[in-house]
Amino acid sequence: MILKLLLVIGVIAIVYFMFIKKKPLESKPKSKTQKKKEQPQVDDMIECESCGVYVSIEESILSNGHYYCSRECVIKAK
Repeated sequence: MILKLLLVIGVIAIVYFMFIKKKPLESKPKSKTQKKKEQPQVDDMIECESCGVYVSIEESILSNGHYYCSRECVIKAK
């Protein structure tokens, strides 16, 4: 009798945790201005401020808070 009761309680708990319990809500998406201020990840692609070519963060040049694809674009932007 006790075994049957524990089995029923276990099945109800499994169903509750798998189907009924709500997952925590993710935070609200940030606005576009806040996204630009975030530091980009290593595998992100950034658009060159001068010519518009997309280049990975690792290969880009950061100058005055802007990303450039080459030294020529940095010089052209100044």
